Amino acid sequence: MDSQGKDKKFDIDLTYITSRGKWYFNSWKGNPEKSGGIATNIGIHFFDMLMWIFGPARHKELHYSSSRRMSGYIELDRARVRWYLSLDRSDLPAAAVQQAKPAYRSISINGEELEFSTGFTDLHTLSYQHILNGNGFGVKEALPSINLVSELRNSQPVHRGNGTVHPMLRSKP
Repeated sequence: MDSQGKDKKFDIDLTYITSRGKWYFNSWKGNPEKSGGIATNIGIHFFDMLMWIFGPARHKELHYSSSRRMSGYIELDRARVRWYLSLDRSDLPAAAVQQAKPAYRSISINGEELEFSTGFTDLHTLSYQHILNGNGFGVKEALPSINLVSELRNSQPVHRGNGTVHPMLRSKP
């Protein structure tokens, strides 16, 4: 490893659970033909961020995929990422349910958790304002995450018997 730690590989668990009601599944967002499904609709933001910080995706595995949940593994240049996305309220941790929080967002890096379930209310509005002001990102910046979610959406789930499985998925049938 170099003196700045650039060769270090981080172990990351990304967990994003956001409850969605019947309205979601009856709208265009719940239609994978229109929205691209859960990986495109909510996962892409986090995959994009992780690739921006830890480098491009070198390997990917899809472990589970349904209209409500998706989980897998991505190896980036400087990180191993186990990820779990869910639209199902029953996946929320007990603490989130007790606090009446409709979402749980967490990134654990080498065992140190950063829980960021709040503060997302105006994020889309702020992002759109930046775009309208000419400060948005172009296709070149977005293409790696678009390609990744496209490949994930079109993948078949692989065997989940190794260390690449997200802890939330291990508890599911």
